Amino acid sequence: MKSFKRISKYLGMTLLLVSGALFAQVPDQATPPDALIKMVVTDVMASVKADPEIQKGNIPKIVDLVEKKIVPYADMRRTTEMAMGPNWKKATPEQQAQLTSEFKGLLIRTYSGALSQLRDQTVQFKALRAAPDDKDVVVKTVVLGRGDPVPLDYRLEKTDKGWKVYDMNIMGVWLVEAYRNQFSNQISQNGIEGLVKFLQDRNKQLATAKPAN
Repeated sequence: MKSFKRISKYLGMTLLLVSGALFAQVPDQATPPDALIKMVVTDVMASVKADPEIQKGNIPKIVDLVEKKIVPYADMRRTTEMAMGPNWKKATPEQQAQLTSEFKGLLIRTYSGALSQLRDQTVQFKALRAAPDDKDVVVKTVVLGRGDPVPLDYRLEKTDKGWKVYDMNIMGVWLVEAYRNQFSNQISQNGIEGLVKFLQDRNKQLATAKPAN
C-alpha cells in the first residue's frame, strides 16, 4: 500500500510546480488546458533549479510566490468546497472565505519543502483526451527521475477567465479526497468553527517551523 507520506511529497511538488511556473509566463484565457500545464511545469522546473533560496525551502519566499502567482490560475474556493463535501453548505459565507484562505495556506506550507527536491526530474506530458467543447478535463503527466515514474494528473475547469486547476491526482489519490475525511472528522467533533481553528492553528505551527533541509 502506498504511504500517504510519499503521496504528500508529490502533492507538494505538484502544487508548487503549478504555482511557481507562473513567475515566468502568464497564460492568457485562450490557452488550452494541456498547453497551460506544459508551460507552467516546464517553466517552474527551470526557475526552481535557478533559485537557491527555494531549494533551501525558504517558506516565506515560496508562500509569497504562490500568493502572487497561483491565485489567478487555481480555483481554491472550489477545491475547498469539494474537500468539505456536504458540510460546505452548512458554513456561513464568512466561514467559507476563512476556510478557503486557511486551506490554501495549509497546502502551501505543508508541502513547501517538496520544492527543494526538484533536481533531476523531468516531466512527460500525455496527450489530452477531451472533446473541443468539454468544460472539465484531466491533464495527465508523469514525473520521471528518482525511483519509479510518478503519475500526476491535473483536473481543470473552463471558466470565463480561462482554465483553472481545482484538483490533482498523485499516485491514485485525489487532493480533495486526501483531506475530506480529516475535515469531516474535525467538523463532527468541533463544528465548522472547530475546523477553522484547526486550520489556523496548523498554519501558525507551519509558519514558524524550520525547513527540513
